[in-house]
Amino acid sequence: MKLNFSEPKIYTGGVLISEWSKLTKTEKELALSKDWFVYYSYRDPKTLKLKRQPYIKAGVNKLKTKRERIAFLKTMQRALFQLLQAGFNPYEDNSLLEAELFGEEKLKTASQNSFALSERTQKSAKQEKEVSEISIDKAFELGLKLKKRLMNKNSFTKYKSRIIRFSKWLKRKGFENQSIDTLNKKIIIEYLNEVLQDTSARNRNNTRTDISSLFQMLEDNELILENYVKKINVLKSIPKRNKTYTPKLQEDIYNYLEDNNKHLLLFIQFVSYNFLRPIEVCRLRVEDVDIIDKKLYVKAKNSPVKIKIIPEILLNQIPNLSKKDPKSFLFTQKEIGGIWNIDETNKRDHFTKRFKKVKEHFELGKEYGLYSFRHTFITKLYREIRQTMSPFESKSKLMLITGHTTMTALDKYLRDIDAELPEDYSSLIE
Repeated sequence: MKLNFSEPKIYTGGVLISEWSKLTKTEKELALSKDWFVYYSYRDPKTLKLKRQPYIKAGVNKLKTKRERIAFLKTMQRALFQLLQAGFNPYEDNSLLEAELFGEEKLKTASQNSFALSERTQKSAKQEKEVSEISIDKAFELGLKLKKRLMNKNSFTKYKSRIIRFSKWLKRKGFENQSIDTLNKKIIIEYLNEVLQDTSARNRNNTRTDISSLFQMLEDNELILENYVKKINVLKSIPKRNKTYTPKLQEDIYNYLEDNNKHLLLFIQFVSYNFLRPIEVCRLRVEDVDIIDKKLYVKAKNSPVKIKIIPEILLNQIPNLSKKDPKSFLFTQKEIGGIWNIDETNKRDHFTKRFKKVKEHFELGKEYGLYSFRHTFITKLYREIRQTMSPFESKSKLMLITGHTTMTALDKYLRDIDAELPEDYSSLIE
């Protein structure tokens, strides 16, 4: 049986009380300058949907400190919840309930302090700034529409898929046609636990991130009061990483491809020598390759267009492109420069499947892939640079080549691929 009300919640000026001690003095003052209140929703007798009720402040914002306000609001929250459980209905006359709870002598006082009778509810609704009432489906639909404008096609496809799966799960749980206010942190955690049981901690964390991103969009557009999903903890997970090739194995693969699949070899050389991600190679068009100026214009992961130099070792491998249509894709299934109008993820999958045959020839496991060549050559380059430069100088030079935007990001990447290894320490433990 569906409840006629949502559990009362506390709004604390747009900040998390659990992180109050981490806030700066300015952030605390800003939070205290805003209205704090208790809010809840009740099922509208006309629409049969949960509807946000007027915010309950009761003078709490006259209090100056966080400690005073939260103590006051928690008392109100508990009292309101008890009233709702006892049968309080903001759309009806609650005199009998109040008489039962407070007694005849206190009835007058209780009525004056009642959270809302019908007339008072209507009056307060005009005075309070209300969050727009919207169903879960409509809220998700709007959030996806806005997100589509902000994300690239590949990322949005995965994002949309996770949100749709969550939406279907909510419907199976009886939330169809319900207000977005019926959702809470506990419900999200229940769903994330199911994702964890069915898949992995990594997928559970990615799902949490996507749902939180959606709810942040809804908060920013004043469709919900707060994004409580970001309060949910992130689980520790083991990252999936492509293994680097040994120098001999990399050379053997190159020799094998030289004899059996030069087209795939050139694709891999773009990954290896220009440190591109496979999907970035798939995006390249003929016009992006400036042979004369030795420049490559790449649509990268985190920026619209990134300019890279084409090193001589790669430049010597690129065939003559002068007679190719500048708008044609650099790599197609079998030729350089042609029409290939399919999704870029399908293009990447095509080359991944072709490389799978190479892996089978060398009896390589799933830890090896096209991405492994990027790791392999960045590791090789870094170790060469380190022979004559300090770690900081080496990374500063490497950043210009790999395209990492911050030293922190590069540091993390190098640690993940074990690019930095110590010298032999045998003499220290003899």
